[in-house]
Amino acid sequence: LDHVKAEVRRLTSLLRVQELRAERDLPVIEMSKHLVFTGNPGTGKTTVVKLLGKIFHSMGLLSKGHVHQVDASDLVSGYVRQTGKTTKEQIEKARGGILFIDEAYSLVKDHEDFGREAIETLLKRMEDDRERLIVIVAGYPEEMERFLRSNPGLQSRFSRRIEFPDYTALELCRIFGRMCRRN
Repeated sequence: LDHVKAEVRRLTSLLRVQELRAERDLPVIEMSKHLVFTGNPGTGKTTVVKLLGKIFHSMGLLSKGHVHQVDASDLVSGYVRQTGKTTKEQIEKARGGILFIDEAYSLVKDHEDFGREAIETLLKRMEDDRERLIVIVAGYPEEMERFLRSNPGLQSRFSRRIEFPDYTALELCRIFGRMCRRN
């Protein structure tokens, strides 16, 4: 995960510089902390989200640093006008930490308004609670592009994307070796 580690280092360094600028009453660039993770299953996305929760908490960016993991079924309700309430409840559970929406592209289905309602609710809270909440969405690359194009507000809220490449055969052998030694 060298590429992913480098991206995380860049992001945390930028956030630290912004913090130092604010301490010295220098202009600070308003930036979104929300992230898009793309890649196949098993490439470490969930693990990195959990680590980011700890990192952001240690930096003072999040009061709790916990990760509340959901998927589309946790945000969408089967009844008209209930999805917004359901989505808000999940967001409340994540406040002070990270709301991690795995397979977020599942919210965008043809002829389904419930997912769109969840997205609209999420967008408003991402802006209103940006100091108390970080949202990370994850999924396959092509499907996530479709998700981001589904609503103009998504692209502006998720300005940073991190791609998780598949492990090489050698990396998988090393991971397996570590697992064997541990167990």
